Order: sequence, then structure tokens, then C-alpha cells
Amino acid sequence: MSVPLPLSRRRLLVAGGAGLVLAGLTDPFRAAPARAAVTTADLVVYGATSGGLAAAITMRRLGRTAVVVEPTGHVGGLSTAGLGATDTGVQASIGGLAAEFYRRVYVKYHGGTLTPTSPLRMTFEPRVATAVFAEMLAEAGVPVVVDARLAGLGRTGNRITELRTEDGSIYRGGVFVDATYEGDLLAMAGVGFTVGRESNDTYGETINGVQSRNTHQFAYPVDPYVTAGSPASGLLPGISATPLAPQGSGDDKIQAYCFRMCLTQAANRIPFGKPSGYDPIRYELLLRHIQAGYTGPYFTTHSVGGGKTDSNNNGAVSTDNIGFNYAYPTASWATRESIIAEHRTYQQGLMWFLANDPRLPASVRDSTARWGLPVDEFTGTGGWPPMLYIREARRMISAYVMTEADCRGRVRATDSVGLASYTMDSHNCQRVVVDGKVRNEGDVQIGVPAPYPVSYRAIVPHQAQCANLLVPVCLSSSHIAYGSIRMEPVFMILGQAAATAASLALAGNLAVQAVSVPALQTRLRQDGAVLEWGSTSEVILDNASTSGITRAGTWLRSTSIGGYYGPDYEHDGNTAKGVNRLRFRPALPAAGSWTVQLRWTADPNRATNVPVDIAYSGGLVTRTINQRQSGGQWVPLGTYQFTAGSDGSVLIRTEDTDGHVVADAVRFVRA
Repeated sequence: MSVPLPLSRRRLLVAGGAGLVLAGLTDPFRAAPARAAVTTADLVVYGATSGGLAAAITMRRLGRTAVVVEPTGHVGGLSTAGLGATDTGVQASIGGLAAEFYRRVYVKYHGGTLTPTSPLRMTFEPRVATAVFAEMLAEAGVPVVVDARLAGLGRTGNRITELRTEDGSIYRGGVFVDATYEGDLLAMAGVGFTVGRESNDTYGETINGVQSRNTHQFAYPVDPYVTAGSPASGLLPGISATPLAPQGSGDDKIQAYCFRMCLTQAANRIPFGKPSGYDPIRYELLLRHIQAGYTGPYFTTHSVGGGKTDSNNNGAVSTDNIGFNYAYPTASWATRESIIAEHRTYQQGLMWFLANDPRLPASVRDSTARWGLPVDEFTGTGGWPPMLYIREARRMISAYVMTEADCRGRVRATDSVGLASYTMDSHNCQRVVVDGKVRNEGDVQIGVPAPYPVSYRAIVPHQAQCANLLVPVCLSSSHIAYGSIRMEPVFMILGQAAATAASLALAGNLAVQAVSVPALQTRLRQDGAVLEWGSTSEVILDNASTSGITRAGTWLRSTSIGGYYGPDYEHDGNTAKGVNRLRFRPALPAAGSWTVQLRWTADPNRATNVPVDIAYSGGLVTRTINQRQSGGQWVPLGTYQFTAGSDGSVLIRTEDTDGHVVADAVRFVRA
């Protein structure tokens, strides 16, 4: 019997295991009736990642039915599993439902009424992100089924008709979305994919394949052998015996995984425990690096609010378990669980080692032991994140492959369904021996000049392979381009686009590949999406820009207070007053009248009397701004005449200021 979804219920239904569970959600949901044998919906989403939830919510808002089927017990992907210091790139390129999510986060922290102009907050505690997703799902009436692993498919020709899960349940739909980090549905559907790194020659790239660089690298020489100086003793764990391949050559290796820990220094924190299976030899490389002179950091402590962090890999030996994930993308769930367990043991052991090993300096042990796991996060897993950060797994191969050329703006897809803007970012992929010393390989961190479009063709497979599947997470992309695209806001952006396309396909009885791109783009814009970037009528210069910025003194980068433009903002540390200065010098495309707008993040510790000098073709004017107010928005400083080029500037000064001075971004709008 086919049971339609109970979409009139204004709550989230989560089914799993022997009974109904809440999958860690903090919303006060109640158990629903037992799972039906057959469920039908217009859209069936496999994967309750941020992209999957965005797709289902969008479909419901478009007046159609949707169900989310999640193979694990966790809802929200990495956005609710510790990744609370969001990798954003250019914040203003985030639109639609993704922007709404971050506005809702802002309202959770700062109060007030949610509006389309509410600031975005990109840093948050996991429980807050969980609550926001729960509210959005409940308002839309989206059911989420957890602990429902894919076991099989039904097909008619080149269309999927149903998903079958291991417990025997069936989910039938008109269109399907694979929103998993792994790409299991696309693989089972026979869609082409790749795993690993292409060579630079494959797509005419320059930073794909093997990349031996100096980021997250050993700062001091470290011996790779079990017994130092003795190759006969064998290599320490995780070091490859294979010689380093030529720069730019392809392989099947993927960037390292880790858990994004949420840490706190609260008095009631959970101390780092010694995991079962702890083996000190796993940390010998780090010990030797410290003994050689390395003083840290050993992990990041990005503040996300509530006295908590999003803690990530930092340094040559840190939370990334390099080289232990190669089998994960295409492995069985049993093998994946063993890989996840291995990563958990490694990372929990790392934290215990740093906090307790007597061979370490007391300063290292003491500084680490001041941190611990919060008692009010991830309560079902003892404060430890419930999901491993799968940075990269399968990547679809479709009619359009996103590459380095897209990221650098050398080519621009005309069928844009959203923008990406983060750095081309790959974590290390392997450890090797070079000249008798250990060396990491694979880390790349190269910025993109501006937000760039993601092609609709990159989220749909070849029609002959599947005509009713969309893939907003494991999209068609090279390894290095995926390093830029693979960010949670972009997954939400593409999830919204996927559902909007699905609705149009159903309305016209079309293959998803035949959906009218102009019609899709029109609807996406109507729903707040940002699809294009760059205009001769607007110039934005961010503090993180690679040109047009000059500094005097010391400026500190931060993401602590939300509302900033781009990946972060800078502040003067409330020191060196009069010494610290930062100048924005934009390249204006034409002479004429331009309105100057400045952006900062507001906080009670900010200065109320920041002098800002605006140099224009008619002279120099100084404006004084109060950075305790009007944060997270473009504040106009007046309209002035400028010549074309880089003659004009905006200088932020710090002399005699009564608090922290922030430098974030400046915007010139042609009058």
C-alpha cells in the first residue's frame, strides 16, 4: 500500500532503528506513527546534509511533497556536527535559503524579528544550527527518516522509480536528489563518477594532482623511521614508502578527514579521555616535531559563541588523519564504520596525548588540558561530534566539469544556479619520505579572485545515465575546484537549485536535463538566489583581497563577531593607536560620482570614534564612525567624484580611538 506523506503535520518526523528517535535535535518533537512500508513524494532526497535539507524545504515551499532519507542517525550534516566557523568566501554571494539559514542563526543569538535584511551570522554552536534546521523543517512539514541505508533501486529506463532501504522500506518519487557526502545514490544509479586527484593535464589545470607545498608542513626536520636513523626499523604509521610522484600527476588519493571538535574551557567541560586502542606510536611524529622546536598550534580554536570553538586541523601533525581514508568513498558501510572508528581513536588519542603525555613540555599539556568537550553539545555521543568530516569522496562526471578555470574566472558558466567563492582548498593527502625526512603532500590554499557561477549541468548527470536525479553535493568537479565549492553554504545554495529544477521538471514532465535554465534562474532569483557577480556599477574591496590593500602596524584577522563580508575581518587589537592603519585602494572602472560605503562588525568593545579618510579627485574628507552600531551592513559615507583607476582610497585610522577598530570591506556604488 502506498502511504502519502502526512504533510499537514507541522513537525519533523524522524524514524529510525527499533523506534522513532530525534536524531539529536533540540526541538521538542514527538514520535510519529511507525514507518510505512511504502512512502511516495514528488521529491525523494537521500542524505540529510545541509544541501539535502535545503532541497526538501525548498520543494515544500514550492507546494510539492518531499521526504528526506538519511543513512545515519544524524541530521544537518557538518553544519550541525561541529563545523560552526563557516567557510564562506564572499558572504554577499550567499543568497536564498542558505542566507535565510544564517539570518536565522543571527536572530537566535541577537534576538529581534527575522527579516530579509537581517544580518547573516556565520559562526554558531552546533546545537543552535540544529535548532534552526529543526524549525525550518517543521515549518515546511518535511519528514526526515534516519538510519535508513540505501539497499537498492527501482528503475524504468533511465529513470529511478524508487529507493529501497535495508529495513525493507520503499520510497517512491518523481525526482530524486543525492545529497550525501559520499555519492552512494548516484553510484547505484549507474552515474559516472571519479575519486581522487586528476592530473593537471586532464583539464588544463595548474594546482591539481600531487602538490608538494609548504602549508601545514613540518617546520623542522623530522625522522620518519620507527627507530630514528634506522630505515631497517620501518616507517612510522601513516608514512608512505612510495616515492613522491611528479608535481601535478594524478592519483586516487583524497584529502584527509577529521572530526570538527566543539571545545570549551568551561568548568564543567568533559576532559579528554584515553580511547580504547590508544597507541603512542601514532603521535611519535608530533612528539619529534615538538622536540625539534615546534611550539604549535596543534589545532585551531575558532570561537563560535557560547564560549565554544570549532576546532580543526592546524599544523604538520594535527587532527587530520592523513592517509587513512583512501578506501572510504566507495567502501561498504561496515568498512566505513571501521574507518570512522579509526579516525575517532586517532583524534581522541591525539587530544589525550597532548594533554597528558609526560614527554611533552608542561606548557603543551597544560594549555591543551584547559580545553575539553562541552556538556551541552552532542549529548548522545559524550560531547564528541557524531559525524566525520568527509571533505571529499565521489565526484560526479557530467556534461560540465567545474575546474580551476571556473574558480579563477577564466571561464564562466552561463547556466549559473549559484555562486561559490571560497579558496581552492585541499588538505594534505599523504605523508612521504623526501631526503630522509618526513614531508606532507597535497595541501593547497589558493584564493579565487571573485565569486564564480556553478553550472546547472554540473549538478545533473548525463541524461542517458539518469533523467530524474540531481546531485548538489557530489557534483561534477575536478579535485581542486571541488576544494573551493565544497562548503556548507554552497551545498545549501545548490540544494535549493536542485529542488527548484525538480519542481520545473515535474511540472513539464521533463528530464531534469531538459529544464529551461532561464525559467530556473528566474525562479531562483525570485527566491533570493544570487546567480551573478561583478558589475561596472559596483566595486567591493574586502580585507582578504589579494590586491588593493595596504597595512601599517599589526592587524589581527577574526571571525568572532558575525556580519562581516568575505572570509573574515581584521581589527587592531585595541593597541598601537595611531600606528595601525589600513587603506583600501579600489580599481574603479570609470570616472564619475561614486557612493562610498563601509562595513564592519559591531560589538560593545568597538571604538565609537574611528576616523576614516576618503581620498577622491576633489581632495580629502574625514568621516568619524561608531563601530558599536550598524554592524553587518553597508553604511554610506557620502558620494564623491573619482577618476578611473586606483587614485582614490579609503583609509581607516586608529589614533585616539576608544576601543577595537575593525577593517572589513569597502563598497563603491556608481551614483
